[in-house]
Amino acid sequence: MRIKKGDNVIVIAGKDKGKQAKVLEVFAVRDRVLVEGVNVLKRHQRARKQGQAGQVLSVAMPVHTSNVMLVDPKSGKRTRLGIKMVGDKKVRVAKRSGAEL
Repeated sequence: MRIKKGDNVIVIAGKDKGKQAKVLEVFAVRDRVLVEGVNVLKRHQRARKQGQAGQVLSVAMPVHTSNVMLVDPKSGKRTRLGIKMVGDKKVRVAKRSGAEL
């Protein structure tokens, strides 16, 4: 998977299209990422103890990796990802500007 935890991404499809945020968690097996403040759903939780009130929680749900793209660190626009060899290490590079990610 090309997207890693901590990357800045932009949502390119869905109800949150255009939002920029940070990746909180990656689910590689399901090809999904959890992005901060994106795809937020309301979950109703009933009272657990006597006398306690129920509540409505806002929970961020994962989005598919095809619906997000990395943000170029120089221009702030969306970019594709490339791999460059620096010595004997592979480094992720933004295709738009050539900046390392």
